[in-house]
Amino acid sequence: MSVHNETALAVLEGLKALKQKIPNLVIPVTKDERKRLSAAASVPAEFVERLAVAVETTPRLVRAQALRPDESRDLMSYAEAFGPVADEIEALAGFLRHSVTAARNKAGAEALTTYALAQRLAARPDHADLAPHVADMRRALGPKGLGAKGRRAKAKAEPSEPPAQPPVTTTAPAAPATPTPTTQK
Repeated sequence: MSVHNETALAVLEGLKALKQKIPNLVIPVTKDERKRLSAAASVPAEFVERLAVAVETTPRLVRAQALRPDESRDLMSYAEAFGPVADEIEALAGFLRHSVTAARNKAGAEALTTYALAQRLAARPDHADLAPHVADMRRALGPKGLGAKGRRAKAKAEPSEPPAQPPVTTTAPAAPATPTPTTQK
């Protein structure tokens, strides 16, 4: 196991522990559940506070199954406190994705540069011993130098059969709407 694998496992364990520290953590049941919640979730905090005051001072507004005003205030306080935490975690995830891509890019660029050098050297008789290595590298790189993801993306981009051409029809030019006057001499 590499040092990076050990570090990644430690970070994952830390994230699991962090998840346990976050109160009221709700895991969505469907992928579009957040959209369903967004209309009522976008109500301003001031509106919720004014409603809480109205419910506290007007008994007619109290509903049997409704949240108590202190519960509503607590939920809004939670949202205000943990919104920035979610923003920071999302930013960190973006930075980590970029770091992963940058690491792959650096290693890949070096590998491609060395591969190009090996190809040039293997073409020379005094470095013919490199030819089997170049062949192995070529196989590992895949057709036309694309990795497996690139081949799948390219296959999706290329249609399996060319699009049908609309039928070509030829028509004679239309006759002029009004006769052209002619002059006789």
